[in-house]
Amino acid sequence: MSLYIRDPKVNELADEVMRRLGTKTKTEAVRVALENELKRARDELSLEERVRRLQDRIAALGPKDPNFDEKAFMDEMWEI
Repeated sequence: MSLYIRDPKVNELADEVMRRLGTKTKTEAVRVALENELKRARDELSLEERVRRLQDRIAALGPKDPNFDEKAFMDEMWEI
């Protein structure tokens, strides 16, 4: 089955992918690109998982100091 690309920009992108991947045909280049994109999408963490990982990193820093004066800290940082 042949691959017909009617959009000039898509055709240009397929040519570039073919060159960069060193594939013999545009069809093979598009197949590889689509497989890679699907793998990336499957491997991508959900927003919930990304936030959970950040929260875990913050929690690993230790408990929050209840006596920390953030305003005084910021004033000092900005030399106010």
